[in-house]
Amino acid sequence: MPTIESNSVPPVIRNRKITGMSAVLLPYATDGTVDWSAFERHVERTLEAGLIPAVNMDTGYVNLLDDTTKLEVLQRTNRLVSGRMYVAGAFLADGEGASFNLDEYLRRMNDIEQNGGVPVIFQSYGLTQQPDDDIIVSYRQIAERCNRFIGFELGTVFLPFGKIYSLGVYREMMNLPNCIGAKHSSLRRDLEWQRLALRNEVRPDFMVLTGNDLAIDMVMYGSDYLLGLSSFAPDLFGKRDRMWESGDLNFWQLNDVLQYLGFFAFRAPVPAYKHTCAQFLHLRGMIESDRTHSDASERPTSDVPILEALLDQLTERT
Repeated sequence: MPTIESNSVPPVIRNRKITGMSAVLLPYATDGTVDWSAFERHVERTLEAGLIPAVNMDTGYVNLLDDTTKLEVLQRTNRLVSGRMYVAGAFLADGEGASFNLDEYLRRMNDIEQNGGVPVIFQSYGLTQQPDDDIIVSYRQIAERCNRFIGFELGTVFLPFGKIYSLGVYREMMNLPNCIGAKHSSLRRDLEWQRLALRNEVRPDFMVLTGNDLAIDMVMYGSDYLLGLSSFAPDLFGKRDRMWESGDLNFWQLNDVLQYLGFFAFRAPVPAYKHTCAQFLHLRGMIESDRTHSDASERPTSDVPILEALLDQLTERT
């Protein structure tokens, strides 16, 4: 099995077309209800930027939403994309020691596929606490019952039931023809480079979707992305991606400031980045309120002047 040493950096792949998937923020109005008009405008904004909308993800508070709201997110997105691709989180809540709940995964996946989306399989205790061989069996069961899907691995720094898989498990995911890619959220470049090396040998069409909001330049090495940070500025991420494809040297300037925004937004406590996103979109005049979900972490209002300065820098570079 191919491996890459942690101190070995793969070559930069210039002028490649990047596939960008952007986790869409679910905006809230001043009265604490979902601002559906703002949500729809943000999905449209994401499409106009050339990115693939990713709804009911962490950025969309998927773990805090009731089933009715999650279904409405899917229905509204399906109408807006008009047959274009979008992806959506298949999330289920369980507890430590739970068994793998295939039936519940299938219910979530069916809701997504019935509304024209591609499921992103969130991890759960029941999935990740199994031995590797059983994890592989679980993914095979999922693959047998859907058209196509995206895998997802994340570190416990994000969620306690997260797990970064062995390369053996990752290889078996790639061997499932209808698994079109996997989001990788370890926040470690070396582990992502290992997955790129394995992908290049085993299945070149498989998408390694970086979830590393602290290293958005992983696209230079062959990763595509599924990021929450891109929801702050889908227009600028789309522009950055086109700059890389065309060889425009302004890529570096724009990418640097977007990364600065990422470091600020994704500081501890990391889940509060969603409120930072709302603050930033509100500053840009793209949503009418910087409210967040009532059960979500918040940022102080003292962040706003810093975001204003970052917005000024981004404006200068575009």
